[in-house]
Amino acid sequence: HTGLMRSLLWLNIAIGLGFGLQESLKLGLGLDLPLFVVCLFCGILLSNTVPAVFKTMTWPARSRSLAVISDLALGIFLTMSLMSLQLWTVAGLAGPMLIILAAQLVGAALFIVYVLFPVMGRDYEAAVLGAGFAGFALGATPTAIANMTAVTKQYGAATRAFLILPLVSAFFVDLSNAAIIWLFLGG
Repeated sequence: HTGLMRSLLWLNIAIGLGFGLQESLKLGLGLDLPLFVVCLFCGILLSNTVPAVFKTMTWPARSRSLAVISDLALGIFLTMSLMSLQLWTVAGLAGPMLIILAAQLVGAALFIVYVLFPVMGRDYEAAVLGAGFAGFALGATPTAIANMTAVTKQYGAATRAFLILPLVSAFFVDLSNAAIIWLFLGG
């Protein structure tokens, strides 16, 4: 199917540009960002420029082909993450970890219900974003995407939520973390 090949082509172009940009930042500015952040930035840049410049080109955004690639990549990431867990090494900390997890769960739920949902407009998009934030607060960005995907498969698309959460949780948070770590390590 050509749609799948087109999606893979643009994905690989974004990754290739990300590699080049990361090397340029490292050599030119001495800035060493995580590779996925730079590749994500290149993907965002491509998604916002290529369709605007080449109006007749079919862009893979919101296509079934890109959804297949996204589901596969998310499944592989979650599988690798779960396979690498060595739970026996932290078995003695199970009690304190459960207490911390319970506190984090309560804190995230209160934040979603009383801050995020009202601030985002008390609508369907806000609910999907709340599901995503729950995944992010209790896991990571892929968990957030999995939560939002589960909700939208059942109840319909939420494009604003899928724009906001990945940008904030995977891009801005990592840029902020890189800046904070750099600052605390003496810049």
